[in-house]
Amino acid sequence: MVLQKDSATPIYPCPFATPDYGVTQKQLRIDQNSNASGTTLTETFRQFCGWLPRVLSNHLEGAPAAFRELESERKTRERTKYSLRQLARTTERNFWEIKLAERPKSFWYPYSTLRNVAVLEELCSKAGLNLLELCRGTHGKVADVGAADGDLAFFLERFGLSVEAIENEFTNFNRLEGARTLKKALNSSVALLSIDLDSQFTLAARKYDAIFLLGTLYHLKNPFFLLESLARVAKYCFLSTRIARQTADGSPLASHPVAYLLEPRECNNDDTNFWIFSEQGLKRLFDRTGWNLLSYLTIGDVTRSTPADPERDERAFCLLEKCPPSFTANPNPVPAGEGPGTTTVSWDTADGSIGRIYVSVNRGEELLFANGRRSSASAYWIETGSEYEFRLYNSDHTELLAKVTVTRKTK
Repeated sequence: MVLQKDSATPIYPCPFATPDYGVTQKQLRIDQNSNASGTTLTETFRQFCGWLPRVLSNHLEGAPAAFRELESERKTRERTKYSLRQLARTTERNFWEIKLAERPKSFWYPYSTLRNVAVLEELCSKAGLNLLELCRGTHGKVADVGAADGDLAFFLERFGLSVEAIENEFTNFNRLEGARTLKKALNSSVALLSIDLDSQFTLAARKYDAIFLLGTLYHLKNPFFLLESLARVAKYCFLSTRIARQTADGSPLASHPVAYLLEPRECNNDDTNFWIFSEQGLKRLFDRTGWNLLSYLTIGDVTRSTPADPERDERAFCLLEKCPPSFTANPNPVPAGEGPGTTTVSWDTADGSIGRIYVSVNRGEELLFANGRRSSASAYWIETGSEYEFRLYNSDHTELLAKVTVTRKTK
């Protein structure tokens, strides 16, 4: 085994990574990719990745609390020295070093996912938001849907985020073996979930602060169902997809809320490509599935894009926020008069789910009043001197979505 010292580079090239304490990754000329003891370089590297965090953790656990706090602040300052796009580029190089140590290049998903981080930063900037702060919400979890080899999920994990990577194992580029291999090499805690997004799947038991849905929408047979389902479990969604301004023969699409259905091999010779939306069609889809569009930008051929031509490819990047449910009672207060008064309660769950409306009179027991996705119902029994609290719940009566209190004027 011969070491080429001139080619030594840090094992952790990421600027905010833990110091390498003099350990470097060197180009090695070896036979059978093993050292004299018979341990493969891949295994040695994996052992090192698992060993270093434990050593540092042990050192910090034995250190005074003040020192640990200073160390945490130092790492935070280190991260803020660099933009996310810079860190993403460095991390991508780091990941490729690890990938190629495990499997040949042809095994791995060929397209860069971390280059999208620069666009995501710009999306957030246009909306006056910070990407990482947006991901650190009340649920404490984000999801990468259509995760390929999991690069984005593993990158986000480096910032202390709890991440789930969701893919369809049977249509994934390498049947999810890439993500599993990289997870093991990184000693990662990212959860890998195999879900067929074209099935009537459910994520009802999960809640996310943000979902990343990049380059996946046009691979789905039912994008409406997916977006509506995601609106029930996430507050924000980062989405990118291919769009088209015209057909191949020049027929205009841009001003119409439409989608183009591809032939099985029409685009990239890939029969998992289905719907290419126009810009207006995509925005209509967001509106109908329970999302507000916070910011929007496109890259690629932004003047003559078509559904399938690789030279006329346009991508839309969108930052979405879940629409809140609407819930009103009118009139409120109910006018005075003889006999009971009437108010009409109207609601819209916004995400297509069934809402259940209960009413409590004078803080008494809840009684079921109505249910439905989007509707209205009249209450003909509003009495002077009583207080009626109408409550909109989710379909299984476990989450209060909105409420309104109705009273009646005395005169």
